[in-house]
Amino acid sequence: MYKQLSHLRHLMRAGLVFARHDVVPPEQLEEAPAPARLLFRLAKLVAGKPAKSSTSGLNGALEELGPSYIKLGQFLATRPDFVGKDRATELSALQDKLAPFPQSVAEAEIEKQFKRPLKDVFSKFDPAIAAASIAQVHKAELKQPNKGQSAEVAVKILRPNVKRRFKKDLDSFFFAARMMERWIEPLRRLRPVEAVNVLARSVDMEMDLRFEAAAMSEMAENTKDDPGFRIPKINWQHTTGRVLVSEWIDGIPLNEPEKLQALGINLKKLAENVMQSFLRHAIRDGFFHADMHQGNLFVDKKGNLVAVDFGITGRLSAQDRLVLAEVLYGFLNKDYLRVSQVHFDAGYVPKTEDVHVFAQSLRAIGEPIMDKRAEDISMGQLLGQLFEGTERFNMHTQPQLILLQKTMVVVEGVARSLDPQFNMWTASEPVVREWIEKRLGPQGKLEDAAEGAASLGRFVGAFPELLQELANNLHMVSDIAEKGGIGLDKKTTDGLAAAQASHGRSGRLALWVGAVSLAVIAISQIF
Repeated sequence: MYKQLSHLRHLMRAGLVFARHDVVPPEQLEEAPAPARLLFRLAKLVAGKPAKSSTSGLNGALEELGPSYIKLGQFLATRPDFVGKDRATELSALQDKLAPFPQSVAEAEIEKQFKRPLKDVFSKFDPAIAAASIAQVHKAELKQPNKGQSAEVAVKILRPNVKRRFKKDLDSFFFAARMMERWIEPLRRLRPVEAVNVLARSVDMEMDLRFEAAAMSEMAENTKDDPGFRIPKINWQHTTGRVLVSEWIDGIPLNEPEKLQALGINLKKLAENVMQSFLRHAIRDGFFHADMHQGNLFVDKKGNLVAVDFGITGRLSAQDRLVLAEVLYGFLNKDYLRVSQVHFDAGYVPKTEDVHVFAQSLRAIGEPIMDKRAEDISMGQLLGQLFEGTERFNMHTQPQLILLQKTMVVVEGVARSLDPQFNMWTASEPVVREWIEKRLGPQGKLEDAAEGAASLGRFVGAFPELLQELANNLHMVSDIAEKGGIGLDKKTTDGLAAAQASHGRSGRLALWVGAVSLAVIAISQIF
């Protein structure tokens, strides 16, 4: 009870801040029930007015409420199904920029983590150059860099007490989500508790900088052969849960196109590289940088595109990647029935719906888009419109795809800031086509067959354990019966024995038929 009251008090404070910043527009407030209108107006009287220097509206309220709410806002920007398209667009501009914590605190954290004086680790340690809700970044020079490593490094340090603050706020978010699922039936389909779970897992991983370092390492491995793209090298020797040390990137951020042009960088090719790199990561690797705005993308001295800040990443299963590729390729070729069937095959749309009616809704989305000029077409907006129709067809939300869609919108924005006439389809088509051909061609069938054969092998390999478990269960039943724990007359036991014998014969037959069928399927996929 005490925890519930604490959560309510916590959420009431947030409500006062929302009222202070006029988060609910007057026209929307008029549509609300009378008690809600009265409550909001009373809150405005108590809350007062926001500071003149603060950001207005919802983003200003979230910034006043602090780091956890900023993260919540950034997360909700990826969920237009929750907050609506307009609110999601507004939240996408939310800046995760806070005042840095003191230099002395940062230096003390370094000494605590490495258990030696700062001067023994770094010969130079500059003030913070960027500060966000979870961590801040310093430029430094290693005193004794390893062979082949640069002395100049970026040092990312977690904020003091950040875990405790986030845990308190996340507990309140969970409480609010549970209340939504319990009392607001239309929201159950959107699974608010699961949404907060996703946010909590994401934040938990951001709180351990070794996870971010691992994400950078994984993407570096995935992209080692990609032309014109790379990831900063991790200095594992100086990386802990609270400190991440990586190669310093001496480059130009993509939000300074004039400087890029002055160096002779071809902005059209750079825009193409941004989009194709993102699609390779998402479709080919199933692992993508989910915060690819201009400030996190640089061009180094060799002209390579370099991505930094891997606090937010996304993953797609093999099925999700194939669905994404087929959806984009299907829209490109106006094959709406195929796109519809892909959704049904993946289980995104319930079998109770009509595949042809869903294809009709896809045509209503695709045709107006395809009539536009190529440079005016947005794949991110196309996917956004597709996800907006989820309620009409009883589709469950796919959070991983919505994160992908929002990231795609950002990537498109970056590409078009470099080249206003950027043709999204021309740039994307080779990557999408390559994936389709790989997965649906001979190579893909061989890989699927090998995977099926491996699954069959694991199944057959489990036979001894299954038989042993059956024997153990039979012994257990026998022991109980001998001790009088189970009383059955002769007629019943004879009937059970006959049924068991019949079941055993049919079960063994079904098992071997299944095994042979799997083998035949695997062979047919190869040939």
